[in-house]
Amino acid sequence: MEILIATIKIAVVLFVLLTAVAYITLLERRVAAAIQNRVGPNRVGWNGLLQPLADVLKLVTKEDIVPKAANRFIHDLAPVISIGVALSTFAVIPFGDSINLFGHDVKLQIASVNVGILYILALTSLGVYGVTLSGWSSNSKYSLLGGLRSSAQLISYELAMGLSIIGVVMISGTLQLDKIVEAQAGWRWNIFLQPLGFILFVISSFAETNRLPFDLPEAEPELVAGYHTEYSGLKFGLFYLSEYASMLTASAIISTLYLGGWQVPFLAHSGFSPEWISVLQVLGFCLKVSLVVFFFIAIRWTIPRFRYDQLMNLGWKVMLPLAVVNLLATGLLILVS
Repeated sequence: MEILIATIKIAVVLFVLLTAVAYITLLERRVAAAIQNRVGPNRVGWNGLLQPLADVLKLVTKEDIVPKAANRFIHDLAPVISIGVALSTFAVIPFGDSINLFGHDVKLQIASVNVGILYILALTSLGVYGVTLSGWSSNSKYSLLGGLRSSAQLISYELAMGLSIIGVVMISGTLQLDKIVEAQAGWRWNIFLQPLGFILFVISSFAETNRLPFDLPEAEPELVAGYHTEYSGLKFGLFYLSEYASMLTASAIISTLYLGGWQVPFLAHSGFSPEWISVLQVLGFCLKVSLVVFFFIAIRWTIPRFRYDQLMNLGWKVMLPLAVVNLLATGLLILVS
């Protein structure tokens, strides 16, 4: 029975994730159009709602072009690594407490592991391989430079990201994500307890997902399209989706670590039945994730791209020292209290 429940949860989460990722692409195009005072996609389906389906069909039917001098196996493997890592990270993220279904208490999380944060950090570190291998295997100078840029960028910002998370671990006393969410009951959200850590983590998330103003690995004026210059068709579509899947996953992690996760203040004393409380918790988590995703999109069309030296200076000379200061201050406050 446990295997069946786990299989159903994986299938449901994958379906929701892939659907959400497809429609985030539509949301970004519509938000970009609104910011730039123009009309976005509005032809396919009612008000353009079937545009993601049309995009998928177009990418699937496009010719798969591989450079003659490319390493074919690695060239095919790289986009699979990127999308696989982006989706696998969601396995440990709790999107609700638990719900009773047909006499079984089902936890609304695919896997509740006691080292959930380490699992997330490990997978985000693996994500760089998809980008780096795609740049190297294409045998293109533009792609190689994009892959190298991404490697340096991810290594630089993972340090600040990891240190900012340690503050949350110190306050919660656990690496288990569902326990971290439970520790934020009421209004004890970590955004209030760790404001500097929250800012550092959000900035690092932009860099980790290659979103503007940190999209130097695919800067069009310099590198054509960066690491995925030599990709077309479905494989380009996997890279495209992996960026948005990473953004969705980063938004879910931010909501879990700093915005209370599925916690909705005062809901426990609202008088609703346990089933309705579980549903409202899931909806509350989805609302938080949606707001963070919208923030990611709005920033892209608001702030210009950094130069690469500015990117490295910010990571090593500003964010890393601030992360260390935040860590020391958190330890001192815990010791005093």
